[in-house]
Amino acid sequence: MKTIFWLVGEKSGDQHAAEVIKQLNKDDTPYNHTGIGGPLMQTQGLKTLFPFEKFCIMGFVEVIKHLMFFIKVENKIKKYLIKNKPDIVILVDYPGLNLRIAKMAHKLKIKTLYYICPQFWAWKQHRIWQLKKYCDYVAAIIPFEDEALKAIGIKSKYVGHPIIEEIKIKYSKEEFANKYSLDKTKKWIAFFPGSRQIEVKRLLPIYIKTINKNVAEKHEYLISKANSVPDKLFEKYQNIYKNVHFIENESYDIIKHSDFLIIKSGTTTIEAAIIETPFAIVYKANYLSYLIVKTIIKVKHIGLPNIIAKKQIVPELIQQDVTPEKIINTINKYINDKNEYKNMKDTLKDFHTILGNQSAAKNTAEIIKKCIESYYS
Repeated sequence: MKTIFWLVGEKSGDQHAAEVIKQLNKDDTPYNHTGIGGPLMQTQGLKTLFPFEKFCIMGFVEVIKHLMFFIKVENKIKKYLIKNKPDIVILVDYPGLNLRIAKMAHKLKIKTLYYICPQFWAWKQHRIWQLKKYCDYVAAIIPFEDEALKAIGIKSKYVGHPIIEEIKIKYSKEEFANKYSLDKTKKWIAFFPGSRQIEVKRLLPIYIKTINKNVAEKHEYLISKANSVPDKLFEKYQNIYKNVHFIENESYDIIKHSDFLIIKSGTTTIEAAIIETPFAIVYKANYLSYLIVKTIIKVKHIGLPNIIAKKQIVPELIQQDVTPEKIINTINKYINDKNEYKNMKDTLKDFHTILGNQSAAKNTAEIIKKCIESYYS
């Protein structure tokens, strides 16, 4: 049985990798999946070495606080790789740790595939040379990444964006309204505070203040809750107003059926762009982390849809601009102006064509099998 060692440190990576494992599991010959991954990967058969929730941190300062934990992780992974020597190591996003593991695997002569590679085009451009030196293959999820990788001789392929095939709308708007007691004759404004505790602690109070300043009976307010975030962070805000609804694990339907969205910078912004619901991106980090990022980031925009489109297609509120007043102004600009709203809808329709309609999970699974058998497409 071939052994695949996975290293995933974030909720979105867990979902993307789980879809790839699902494709691999369709083979007649089973694979032994081990390493680090979340509940979705574990459902597909992954045997994990560490509790997944310990990896879900963000920012320079937060990583430093957990430095001893990551040293322990690296040591345990090294011992595992030396003792068991898997057939391939699959690294998914999470570059701070994964590039060090790529170097480790390379020294041990273990094949390495990077799926969802570091954003070398935004910052830390030297990482593209680390990919070239330590990785056997890169499965890219943005077309211009593949072009840049190939240009310096890295074996790579644009496999498609994983979110395209992962989006599943479960309900019609009427069904969703009935399930959560929502008035479908009103405008629905939805807020996404993120899937990490630190993000929710920063953004949820601002979202609630925004609603406090802008409570309107003509609107329904939806707040998306990820199951990775403890209920206690939401409890004190619940039952404030009858038209404020906390909804858990229904992000795709919230995006699809809402009229406007306020979304924490990250994966959900890509989902909203693909679904084509108008939205604004907010980004608020630890102040020191933000200052560091500001000095080294090499792109004009924070939000992935704007970066991929190579222009601003949705508004961004960054750091000190993440205030109730500015969020309200942004919402009202689009909700109250039919032309502005239509213009954003039209722009978002073009976004999907940039990414195409390939199956990232199927394409990546095929690359993994070819890497294990020592040949490439």
